[in-house]
Amino acid sequence: MTKVKKNKMKTHKGMKKVFKVRKSGSIAIPSQGVLHNTGKRSAKTNRQKRNKSELHKSDYKRIKDLI
Repeated sequence: MTKVKKNKMKTHKGMKKVFKVRKSGSIAIPSQGVLHNTGKRSAKTNRQKRNKSELHKSDYKRIKDLI
């Protein structure tokens, strides 16, 4: 009798480049709007947007499988 292999879920390459898994297991997400047109914003806003925030628990279950 041959064994049937289970289908494995592929990694979503776009999400892998954006989201980072921390040592604690939480997922860090970058702020939006940091890539261009930063000259018109205040320096304070640009500094604050450099920090990452934590993914919400409700989204964590969905996204953990894709990374």
